[in-house]
Amino acid sequence: MHAFSHGTTSSTAVAVPPSLALPVIEDVFPRQLHPYWPKLQEKTRLWLLEKRLMPADKVREYADGLCYTDLMAGYYIGAPDDVLQAIADYSAWFFVWDDRHDRDIVHGRTAGWRRLRYRLHTALDAPRHHLHHPDPLVAGFADSVLRLYSFLPRTWNRRFARHFHAVIEAYDREFRNRTEGHVPKVEEYLALRRLTFAHWIWTDLLEPSAGCELPDAVRNYAAYRRPALLSQEFAAWYNDLCSLPKEIAGDEVHNLGISLITHEGLTLEETVAEIRWRLEECIDEFLEAEREALRFADGLADGTARGRELSAAVRACVGNMRNWFSAVYWFHHESGRYMVDSWDDRSTPPYVNNETAGE
Repeated sequence: MHAFSHGTTSSTAVAVPPSLALPVIEDVFPRQLHPYWPKLQEKTRLWLLEKRLMPADKVREYADGLCYTDLMAGYYIGAPDDVLQAIADYSAWFFVWDDRHDRDIVHGRTAGWRRLRYRLHTALDAPRHHLHHPDPLVAGFADSVLRLYSFLPRTWNRRFARHFHAVIEAYDREFRNRTEGHVPKVEEYLALRRLTFAHWIWTDLLEPSAGCELPDAVRNYAAYRRPALLSQEFAAWYNDLCSLPKEIAGDEVHNLGISLITHEGLTLEETVAEIRWRLEECIDEFLEAEREALRFADGLADGTARGRELSAAVRACVGNMRNWFSAVYWFHHESGRYMVDSWDDRSTPPYVNNETAGE
């Protein structure tokens, strides 16, 4: 089966391998792209250079092909341009951080990781004081977080910080697991994955995109929270499906497939089938939860100005939860991040500065 996207970085249609094709995504979740995307790509590329997050030659050769801005421009539809730019830069930073974390593990840089972990915690709470930190990863983080903090009240900022402190600690657990060769059991892995994939961070960012901080009573209501979780679960599990060859080659221990093979005794073929089944179930459950969420949004419109505002904001957020499915799906088939068969070394991404990362 071949499915084709309307490519953003290339006019060439992208064929999806049969083992990764999900016809329901291609048929039921039409792809959208924020009109600011071309400028977004250009500015994020410049930001990576300015903040020295990737060497100039790596930016020149790989940045556009990694499609980080495509992912965000396909998710946060309707966001003001400055909000989308801040999110896209933060997302690019997140991918670079993930690569540093991986290289620190591969090269046994335990002390370097511990320093970085501490510095990110402190930069999250006081980003303005870390804008000129000598480690570009800390300075770039501070810059992106400070911009994100400018859009909504301090209550949202504190929530974002709380959620990301948990992400940093989850990355530390991953560091220890990989160092010790510990493959988490399936349920342990799924709980950890919700943190390392930053489920609640990407969900938090729906609110500045909609221009409205949602009150706790709305945000924590089951009809809103369930589709938010399902959209993120789909993204994390589809990432696991697509990155399984890369992560087996790199001696990873954190992948739903690796947990299934190690602890459930499944073959590789059975594992792929199991993850695909979970993904299809997740999509079906989302479509049902989406209907509930939209009914919930309608019920918020109580005739007051505040009710109309909350109703519109929830509808915008739920619409972007839906966009996450197609954005994630096509990203995995367009981004050079997952094209391991084209790498010289399947365990070493060509877009990382492998020799000096983290030094």
